[in-house]
Amino acid sequence: MSGTHAHTVAYVRESMLPEQAPPATEVGIIGWGKANLFSGWFNSIVTILSLAAIYLILAAILPWIFSPTWNATSLNECREILAGLGREGEHGVSGACWGVIRDRWLQLMFGFYPPYPITPDVNIGEAPVGSGVWPAYFRPILTFVLLIVALAPVLFEHPPRKLLYFTAIYPFLMPWLLWGGTIWSPLSVLAGFVIAFLVFRFVSTSYSSLLGIILAVVAALVWWMVLSGYVVDALDSILPVGIASVDSRSFGGFMLSITIGVVAIGCSLPIGIVLALGRQSDLLIVKALCVGFIEFIRGVPLITLLFVASVLLNIFLPPGTNFDIILRVIIMVTLFASAYMAEVIRGGLAALPKGQYEAADALGLDYWKSQQLVIMPQALKISIPGIVSTFIGVFKDTTLVSIIGLLDPLGLSNAIRADAAWNGIVWEIYGFIALLFFVFCFSMSRYSMYLERRLQTDHR
Repeated sequence: MSGTHAHTVAYVRESMLPEQAPPATEVGIIGWGKANLFSGWFNSIVTILSLAAIYLILAAILPWIFSPTWNATSLNECREILAGLGREGEHGVSGACWGVIRDRWLQLMFGFYPPYPITPDVNIGEAPVGSGVWPAYFRPILTFVLLIVALAPVLFEHPPRKLLYFTAIYPFLMPWLLWGGTIWSPLSVLAGFVIAFLVFRFVSTSYSSLLGIILAVVAALVWWMVLSGYVVDALDSILPVGIASVDSRSFGGFMLSITIGVVAIGCSLPIGIVLALGRQSDLLIVKALCVGFIEFIRGVPLITLLFVASVLLNIFLPPGTNFDIILRVIIMVTLFASAYMAEVIRGGLAALPKGQYEAADALGLDYWKSQQLVIMPQALKISIPGIVSTFIGVFKDTTLVSIIGLLDPLGLSNAIRADAAWNGIVWEIYGFIALLFFVFCFSMSRYSMYLERRLQTDHR
């Protein structure tokens, strides 16, 4: 190089260019469609064919769904309305007859539950003309509104702690509101649990926990089966407080399905936990009983158990025994769900690493404390999808009670279609029933996903 100094040029920009918006074809709906629906020639062809199929399906279904027949009082009137609109084709008129839902939706929801059963001296009969649904079916509606309140401490985070007292009382309040009768009956059932708790606490502190459990169960059974009847009759004669009684045969519709499903779901989880722990127990008799119960129940169809509850159970009871049919069905459905729940929870227990059991032992916890604080919370979190799947299956299986004569929504649909005014209606009733079942089951599924996200502890 020559002796002259080289001149350097700076290529670093000293000022920033203003920020520009991304191209319109790369963001928003257009960008999403380009990335997911038209990302290549094959995806573009599949998308176009799918849109064409969706259009043809909706073009056939939507006119049938949006049918102006809500005010019709019979199937013939529906046909006349549709014929007047020119909806006639090769197969007759085209359009849903929604008048049957408007006419019978109360029956599908409440069955033959009588309106206005408030106090024993009120005449239970048809609701007065012009009365609303809330005053007519005050008791079942209030029962299920209170159910949501009672479940709030169980389903959601940070509820008011005082709601836990109502959650504990609700299982005794619910049957009284639905079936009615004297207030002393549910209070006597509650008293049995109180007696059992007091006996267990006294005996377990003085002797042993196992003896306390045995004596507590014996004391509760003696109270319920021998003493409570006399006490209830005496209190009712002194201070008669109650509401009008409703026979179980009047229950029906979704009220019956929800009643059976909620009780079976609520009781099957704790029973399933006990059975799962019993199946893994080192005590030979306990393990044999739990394994035998689980395998027997899982090997028998639910409809067989329902027939046992409906027909055969009365044969083995003393003459004159009045064992409520819905209570029998609830017991059988609960036992059936408990067996499946036990296997789901056992799968969660088997999925836990052995180190969790060793960690509980290292902390000096006994068996019950380790299960309560370390093992069972993790096992239940792992088992959430299986538990909710079992819950959904139990709720849908409540439709099987129509086979033994109880009028669930499917059983009522047969009675509605037998009416001369609605003879021939099929899709409208079954579609309405399917929609309501979907709402309940889909809500349980979405809640399980919310619960899994809430309990997620790993950060992946």
